[in-house]
Amino acid sequence: MMMAKHYLQIIVIFVCFLAIPLSYSQNTQAKITMYGTIEGLTIYPNPVSNGKIYISSKKNLSKYIEIFDVLGKKVYATSLSGKMMDVSRLNIGVYIIKITENDNTVTRKLVVK
Repeated sequence: MMMAKHYLQIIVIFVCFLAIPLSYSQNTQAKITMYGTIEGLTIYPNPVSNGKIYISSKKNLSKYIEIFDVLGKKVYATSLSGKMMDVSRLNIGVYIIKITENDNTVTRKLVVK
């Protein structure tokens, strides 16, 4: 009887610990979807083979660019006031590019060949 009581307490504690992270991840997901979009955003060419990409939007405001490798490590960051960005220092591979313009943030996949 005593053993069953301990098992029940352990199960209740375990369920409580599982419920906390699940509710947190749902709230985090909701926050992620609240980011705006950048109207008319284009990134080309993608895949990049000549070391230069062009990033433009309908408003063409200055942008803050961050590039992350597939492990999430930031490998490059810059402010961009024009359209052309030099990515020739990046190794061949797949990256995530995060573009922020006027408090709106968008992420895209970037392939460097």
